[in-house]
Amino acid sequence: MINNEHKQSIKQFIEYWKDRGSERAESQKFWLNLLGDVLGVANPTEYISFEDPVMMNNTGFIDGYIDSTKVLIEQKGKNKNLRDGIRQSDGSLLSPFQQAKRYVVDLPRSKHPRFIITCNFKEFLIYDMEKPQGEPQSVLLENLEKELYRLQFLVDSENEHIKKETEVSIKSGELVGNLYNLLINQYKDPTNPKTLESLNMFCVRIVFCLYAEDAGIFGKHGKFHDYLASFHIKDTRKAMIDLFRILDQRPEERDPYEDDILASFPYVNGGLFADENIEIPHLTEDIVNLILRNASEDFDWSEISPTIFGAVFESTLNPETRHAGGMHYTSIQNIHKVIDNLFLNDLKAEFNTILETKVEKTKNLKLRNFQEKLASLTFLDPACGSGNFLTETYLSLRKLENEILLALSHGQTMLDLEGVIQVKIHQFYGIEINDFATIVAKTALWIAESQMMKQTEEIVHMNLNFLPLKSYANIVCANALDTPWEDIVPKHKLNYIMGNPPFLGFTYMDIKQKENMLKIFPKTKNLDFVCAWYKKANDLIKGSRIECGFVSTNSITQGETVSSFWKFLDFKINFAYKTFNWTSEVSQKAAVHCVIIGFADFNRVEKFLYFSDDNFVKCKNINPYLIDGENIIIESRNKPLYEVNKMIYGNKPADGGNLIIENDDYEDFIKREPNAIKFIRPLLGATEYINNKKRWCLWLKDAKPNELTKLPLVLDRVKKCKESRLSSIAAGIRKFSETPTLFAQITQPDYVDFIIIPRVSSERRKYIPIGFLDSNFIVSDAVQIVPNATIYDFGILTSNVHMAWVKITCGRLKSDYRYSKDVVYNNFPWCSPTDIQKAKIEQTAQAILDARAMYPGSSLADLYNELTMPKELRKAHQDNDRAVMSAYGFTTKMTESECVAELMKMYKEKVENNVVK
Repeated sequence: MINNEHKQSIKQFIEYWKDRGSERAESQKFWLNLLGDVLGVANPTEYISFEDPVMMNNTGFIDGYIDSTKVLIEQKGKNKNLRDGIRQSDGSLLSPFQQAKRYVVDLPRSKHPRFIITCNFKEFLIYDMEKPQGEPQSVLLENLEKELYRLQFLVDSENEHIKKETEVSIKSGELVGNLYNLLINQYKDPTNPKTLESLNMFCVRIVFCLYAEDAGIFGKHGKFHDYLASFHIKDTRKAMIDLFRILDQRPEERDPYEDDILASFPYVNGGLFADENIEIPHLTEDIVNLILRNASEDFDWSEISPTIFGAVFESTLNPETRHAGGMHYTSIQNIHKVIDNLFLNDLKAEFNTILETKVEKTKNLKLRNFQEKLASLTFLDPACGSGNFLTETYLSLRKLENEILLALSHGQTMLDLEGVIQVKIHQFYGIEINDFATIVAKTALWIAESQMMKQTEEIVHMNLNFLPLKSYANIVCANALDTPWEDIVPKHKLNYIMGNPPFLGFTYMDIKQKENMLKIFPKTKNLDFVCAWYKKANDLIKGSRIECGFVSTNSITQGETVSSFWKFLDFKINFAYKTFNWTSEVSQKAAVHCVIIGFADFNRVEKFLYFSDDNFVKCKNINPYLIDGENIIIESRNKPLYEVNKMIYGNKPADGGNLIIENDDYEDFIKREPNAIKFIRPLLGATEYINNKKRWCLWLKDAKPNELTKLPLVLDRVKKCKESRLSSIAAGIRKFSETPTLFAQITQPDYVDFIIIPRVSSERRKYIPIGFLDSNFIVSDAVQIVPNATIYDFGILTSNVHMAWVKITCGRLKSDYRYSKDVVYNNFPWCSPTDIQKAKIEQTAQAILDARAMYPGSSLADLYNELTMPKELRKAHQDNDRAVMSAYGFTTKMTESECVAELMKMYKEKVENNVVK
């Protein structure tokens, strides 16, 4: 929270700079003032550097650079528009952002910025370089007091506490993995499922004991260590068995003559030590040393994050994830993307409002009522895994409850401790199909409960009893798609459903999973597994105030999936995160491309769409494509909605590679078979076209039999093509074995130029590289083509208007654009230009081709790299964008989202008018 002194500093900064803004004279003072007086940097002159030289064609100078947070600043004067192009010394017209990106090319990779800020003293435009084509976040000087948090990234590279917790938790996972590897070799039958269950439970118990001795749960620090160290190696197995037995016995149930050391251990309960039948092997010296030295003496378990540790622990011991390699966890920051927007931000705001109450008695009553509200909330994660969402939510609510207790106690000892802690782990429910993960989830929650109780003790200045653990049966081992969720938690009791359900394409599902999917989505295939959780939640929340938040693959908001999936849903989207990388691998740093969708059976008063944590817009309605617009679904169609030339797939070889000649083999092939050259044509797929790579094919469409019999190398390839097709498991391919001289499917136009569009292209390009080819080039089905297309068609398709449509409606391969003719092209709304507007588009489109021709040695990949794009080509595209937008009646001030919303209205009107049946 910002205190009054800080508020005053911000107000003074705003007041001082509201009428100033000389680029040359005041830029450095402005940034030093912001960093030092507003953001609290102790030595701002050492924190930021100014005028760093960059060697380009001529030496340039970076206005400002913050190395610790990797921020590059391009400062302009107060009268400069940050979105407009500014004439450069070389004659090019660049916006401040484009100017800043030119510097990046010549910076060492270690200096490449994570963020670029352009500023004119009155406004900050913040560009996230993880999404270089995304819309910038805008912060106005006049709004700085309430929006300062959006500039926090300037000084916060990462929360150090979370960073430390993460490191400790990952280290703990490594220790558990090493322990597991040593223990498994001691079992008589390490492949037996029952043995593995025992091994997993044995590891859980050891970890709890290690945590308990460091966290003070066992009373004396190092108590477990000292107990185990008092035995000879050969006796440690029995020592463990005896300890587990005593931890599960109430004091009154214990043998009155029990060994004093054992008798001093507390009763744990909770079911953690209840099963006496788990198999415990003999412990070797290496195992005992690992426990005593590495895991006890050299490591402090009390500092782990139960949110991360639970996932890392389960991942370490789960045979499936061990086999996959690496440790898996969902970062705390990513969990908060869901829970903050689902409920936590509102709860914190409510708490802050209560603190502003002037009358002490009234404030205390409100605080107690608010504490009761926290204790009344109920949460369900129907794919909870190791419980990281539940654990982090519990921790967040308990931290808020501790703030309530602090406000009530005024730092004094609280005399009435009955019911002092009201938020309980029993408010948290989970469903998980993996039985071991459920054990880990419960353990993670117990550890979280212990940690938060310690914090509460510091507030109330009294010791609280953590043990015995309460039995906790709210996390169940079950198939969430077979199990009615109301059997786990009654609907009337439930407030929030959340989580990160499994991502799995239909092709990779097992038989049981496919059966589940077909029950939930009758006669529908090719939906991701995560879709089933949305449908179950959608049906459960009918007529309720339950709110939901799920992480999903971004595929459910793109391409053909939207029309096949969203027809099953009728909830309202209240907040959403557009595509971002959801990092879930510690060792491999792999990431999947995800969205977050928050939904309910009712509309919130305010809806928010996030481009990043600090960059968001308020929306009237969020539709399935995650844009601010009507709930319009783009249906797949087999011919264009408008009267335009048809787009078709390229030619499909399906030849086992035998009709294709790689460039490395080309010279040798024509040397050995010179008479075949008349039948060899250049072959272009997306890779060849974009990267100027050469490839060839045998195009035998017009070859006569007597010509082929004189070409033995060609005939050998034809024979192998036939064999390859005959051996195919696909009946559709086998039938083409009857025509082995030809590609399986031929769409090649004769004597007609055509537009070529790669089916897959990098999202890092502002424009998909498209162009014209003559019919001498054979194209593969890795591209799509538009025969008889005009230069006007090219101008429209290569414009920012068409690209805005592509980004929303196309599918994705990883994050790359996956252009679909049936969804993207056939539904694209074409404008109705005047003759003058059409002529202008033809002129600007030709200028794009002319600009490309100026660089004959450069590939399209080179030309459309945002860092190396020639100024002539960029200007030609900018001119074409303006011409196309004018023809649509769009202004250059429209955002990409606004542009798409208008295109969707055009689409809807066209469909409703039934212009094309």
